[in-house]
Amino acid sequence: MSVDDQARGSSDPSLAAVEFDELLREVLGRVHGVLDESERLRHLLDAVVAVSSELSLDAVLARIVSAASNLLGARYAALGVLTEGPERRLRTFVHHGMADEVVEQIGALPTGHGLLGLLIDDPRPIRLEDIASHPASYGFPAEHPPMSSFLGVPVRTRGRVFGNLYLTEKSGGGDFTETDESIAEALAAAAGVAIENATLYEESEGRRAWLAATAEIAALLSADTPVGEALQVVADRARSLSHADVAWVVTGSTAGELRLEVASGAPVDLEAMRALPMRSSLASVVIDSGEPLTVPDLSLDPRAVDPSSIPGWPQLGPVIVLPLMSGTTAEGVLSLAWTPEHADLFHRVDPDLPASFAEQAALALQLARSREDRQRLNLYEDRDRIARDLHDLVIQRLFAVGMGLQATGKQPDLDDRVRERLADAIDELDDTIKDIRRTIFALGSLGEDSNLQTEVETLVERAGSVMKLNPKLRLQGPVRSTVPHEVVPDLLAVLGEALTNVARHAHASAVDVVLSALEGNVVLVVSDDGRGMDQRAAGSGLDNMRARAHRHGGDLRVESEAGSGTTVTWTVPLFAP
Repeated sequence: MSVDDQARGSSDPSLAAVEFDELLREVLGRVHGVLDESERLRHLLDAVVAVSSELSLDAVLARIVSAASNLLGARYAALGVLTEGPERRLRTFVHHGMADEVVEQIGALPTGHGLLGLLIDDPRPIRLEDIASHPASYGFPAEHPPMSSFLGVPVRTRGRVFGNLYLTEKSGGGDFTETDESIAEALAAAAGVAIENATLYEESEGRRAWLAATAEIAALLSADTPVGEALQVVADRARSLSHADVAWVVTGSTAGELRLEVASGAPVDLEAMRALPMRSSLASVVIDSGEPLTVPDLSLDPRAVDPSSIPGWPQLGPVIVLPLMSGTTAEGVLSLAWTPEHADLFHRVDPDLPASFAEQAALALQLARSREDRQRLNLYEDRDRIARDLHDLVIQRLFAVGMGLQATGKQPDLDDRVRERLADAIDELDDTIKDIRRTIFALGSLGEDSNLQTEVETLVERAGSVMKLNPKLRLQGPVRSTVPHEVVPDLLAVLGEALTNVARHAHASAVDVVLSALEGNVVLVVSDDGRGMDQRAAGSGLDNMRARAHRHGGDLRVESEAGSGTTVTWTVPLFAP
């Protein structure tokens, strides 16, 4: 513009007014922009404060997506939470802006494919004008609402990417700006801090829950709860707190004595589970080492015994095997397992928490067993006292009465009928003394701190000394390790009753005792070559033996013929029905 033109422009009032209006509009626009930015920053601060005020992780995630949608003017907002394992996919998808019926029509939520997967693999902000134009776009389901503009930013916490914040459909049909991206990143940074706080809070609540479960186990055992029931509670609580799919407890201090006690989260078929080869298993490895063991995939570890073959059990993936330590010795293991679909829950478990729970549970179980041992010792002391009293008092008095009757029976002036009745009475006294002695032997054998095989051998040997013959004893199968503890007292009582019947009534020259633990049953067979079943032994004695079998889901069979001996077969399942 020339000097003359400037002079004319300056002298033209209409032109000067136009330039002033334009300048004024520009100034006002910038002022409004500053005010808008100030307003958005104020809203950002309010959103940060609101998000940080929540302690529940679910509430924090819902606050984040709601605040992002309002702050950035996005019609739809979502936050995808990543899994903990090596496969970084979406495990949770929190959304905002869609009606519930629309979400139901869409069906399954995203898992991390396409554009969402790109943001997971490369956690850097992405801003697009049109989602469909991007090469990584995966497309939308049929019922999904249309979306064009897109903004995605990663949410970081404790130095790792927790998830991603997604925003679509800018209000007014425009595109997301660089300012929007900066605000979204600021909100994501604040969200990361809030998520970290919520995560720490949930971890502290988890520790509190594990401690509460430990206190519950201790309270149960202090209230004289049977150890088996307490073990079931241990498995149930450990599975619930760790969000495992299955948990089970194996007891035993050596590989040859391992025994599955309880299971939680799957059908409990103890017969099928106890048939698994526990001698070579992860439980055996942990008991030998005394150290916890973590296996990422049960099916790929050659040391593992996979219980997935049991009907009703799921296919298992990750497993944690924890020792139940008693001093320096492991008396069993607690196993926690997850299905491959729930492997993310396995990665979210702090191994120290269930390990500490297992240690405390093992201590409580040890105290409970010590209490049971004391009670058993008191019982044995009572049995010893009763046995001494029977031997020193009752037998001696009966023997004295018998001697007196024998002396009376030798009187020459007695009637034959009276002498015969005295002889019968003396025989009855002799049989009674033998019964009392067998009872003393049984009390002594039950009081020994030994295994079933030793108790059976001792009982048969002592019964043989009373009968003046040597019964033959045969043991078949793993009698020592497979016969349930609750069956042992009844089995010994039945054996003692059967041998007593042989001694009193059979007049046998040979007695065979066979105890087997094969094909899922414990079978006791007592046979003799005597004169057959005496009707005096066919009453309460056999009824008692039969009741002891029925108590465990078994039965009693008696085969006897006059002059051909008697065979008593007592059968009980190895595993409770």
